[in-house]
Amino acid sequence: MTVSLPRTAALGVLAALALSACGAAPDNSTTTADGKNAATATSAADFGGLDALVKAAKKEGKLNAIALPRDWANYGALIDGFEKKYGIKIAVENPDGSSQDEINAVTSRKGQDRAPDVLDLGSSFALSAAQQGLLAPYKVASFADIPEGQKDAQARWYNDYGGYISIGCDAKRVKTCPTTFADLLKPQYKGQVALNGNPTKSGSAFGGVYAAALANGGSFDDIQPGLDFFAKLKKNGNYTPVESTPATVEKGETPISIDWDYLNAGYADEFKTKGVDWKVAVPTDGQFSQFYSQAVNKDAPHPAAARLWQEYLYSAEGQNLWLKGYARPVLMTALEKAGTLDKTAAAKLPEVSGTPAFPTEDQQSKAKTVLGQGWAKAVSG
Repeated sequence: MTVSLPRTAALGVLAALALSACGAAPDNSTTTADGKNAATATSAADFGGLDALVKAAKKEGKLNAIALPRDWANYGALIDGFEKKYGIKIAVENPDGSSQDEINAVTSRKGQDRAPDVLDLGSSFALSAAQQGLLAPYKVASFADIPEGQKDAQARWYNDYGGYISIGCDAKRVKTCPTTFADLLKPQYKGQVALNGNPTKSGSAFGGVYAAALANGGSFDDIQPGLDFFAKLKKNGNYTPVESTPATVEKGETPISIDWDYLNAGYADEFKTKGVDWKVAVPTDGQFSQFYSQAVNKDAPHPAAARLWQEYLYSAEGQNLWLKGYARPVLMTALEKAGTLDKTAAAKLPEVSGTPAFPTEDQQSKAKTVLGQGWAKAVSG
């Protein structure tokens, strides 16, 4: 979910300072004339319809977002589109933050007007946020079209967009670009292989380790081979602890980056004008697909705007904007059926074969625990 990019980078001191700052308590009692409260609305219909929600959101006039880089899955266009359509200003804090940074901001700023209204989390982090009771149940109008297994039964979170773990490579700096995890162990890639963040905090890096596990005899139930792979990569000198971002790629510090295919594909476009020939391959030996998840903060200071943002993201307009950023929107099948899918954008997606499978909540929770206990040791030294 990273770099100038990501939402995968850990921001350390900067984040700690931001999170410790205090703010005034919000007035989140946006209500209609007949007493309906946006903070407890579980759907637009529950609040009196979309028009009523739009009116209340415009009255609030602002939406607090966090960890949404403009160059991540076309979020810049989504932010601009929402602001233009509704005249509501979106304030994006800590755009390069991680999923864990988002959760930290929610818990540390409860009751403050600076708290995030909405979250876009790696799926395993959405699960833990729901388990902590941080998320508000809210069904967007298209909730029924979101595939089973990609949404919480209580509508506290639902997948938004996703893709496959891929290997990005600077073809001008790397003579032969790797296309599989097995390739990454070759001696010619010494000091060149990076992740987009720390997998204990970053959804994309978490996916990278899971993909490596699948490529090395692991499974959704067993992520340990992924840790073993990176320990081996570190031992033979190929792994670099520098977290990849567009800036590190441009400087040549991370010529090979394991990241989501929509980010790597977006970089390929972005870097053409900068003289970087960025190649993208979805590794056949470790094909791992995952979606990020959208959620509303239960204590959102702007509850109507938070819910309207969700409606926008899950409209055909919002879903197709993610698609233009090379991300696969969760409603892609429904849009195709309705004839509202942007076919030109769909045709540009990186090629993959087979039907994606996803780890269950229990499998992801177990994997996070294993990573939390073993990642630092795997890449230390």
